[in-house]
Amino acid sequence: MTRKTAHRVRKSESEVSRIPGSPSRRFWPYLIPGFLMLLWIIIIPACWNIYLSFTNYRGIRPPQWTGLTNWKRLMHDATFWISFRNSIWMIIAMVVIPILIGLVLSSLVFDVVQKRFGTKTAATMRAIYYFPQLLPISVAALVMGWIFRPENGALNAVLKAIGLGNLQHDWLGKPDTALIFVMLIMIWIQIGYPLVIFMSGLQRVDPELYEAASLDGANWWQRFRAITLPAIRPEIFVVALTCTIAALKVFAPVYMLTRGGPGTSTIVPSYYSYTQFFQSQQVGYGAAIATALTIVVIIVSIVFTNLQEKVAKEDEE
Repeated sequence: MTRKTAHRVRKSESEVSRIPGSPSRRFWPYLIPGFLMLLWIIIIPACWNIYLSFTNYRGIRPPQWTGLTNWKRLMHDATFWISFRNSIWMIIAMVVIPILIGLVLSSLVFDVVQKRFGTKTAATMRAIYYFPQLLPISVAALVMGWIFRPENGALNAVLKAIGLGNLQHDWLGKPDTALIFVMLIMIWIQIGYPLVIFMSGLQRVDPELYEAASLDGANWWQRFRAITLPAIRPEIFVVALTCTIAALKVFAPVYMLTRGGPGTSTIVPSYYSYTQFFQSQQVGYGAAIATALTIVVIIVSIVFTNLQEKVAKEDEE
């Protein structure tokens, strides 16, 4: 490149943006509104919440510093540990099972249905599975609450109609079934998300790979292990991370369906923090629960990110 050409390039770049300085600095002013919103909506409330976790505050009088009192109470609170145990079940319902089902369904829709019945049929099936994700969580919870209602719920009505009235049950009101049915509802809501993400990842796979494997005599399961799984490994990590975070901070379904009951059988950390904030008016202790949950989410995010980078490096090597 001659000097005249380089001068013309620099002159054209300076004409594109009137903001003085190097190109890397010209875009900083556009980040200021977003940064101010981040500061006002997330950073300042998070810092205030951490401060409150070390105080005795009931929402009326000024907070009184109590040091580690709330945290010591947290370590010996049986309800807090039950809520985290229930979060593990939520992870199974919102992460493990939807990912496993999503892997199988996405591979079947992409590798079998799309080939035999065309792209329109595959797109229709994908939309049907994704439909629960489009519903507001409160609406989905209300619909499921009507289905599992003990007096006139649809499930008990069907059981009675087919002569199985002795199996009628208060599905969301008894400790032996409440958590199980909350998990089933979350599986129904969550299953479409990994399916759509995995199918979008499969779009970049060369169809000739599947055709070559079929010509070599590979069945669907062999094509799934050799082609599908390695191709969408990045998407699996993304879905696992986002769904795990969603499972840890799940709130609306528990609030709408069971209010953490019966007893503490379906309570989760976010709802337990809510009850301490607004029902017991122990804001400092609720802040400690929320802060502990935030710490767990951050740790999980770091672990998933490092694991994803490690796997990506191994694939490159």
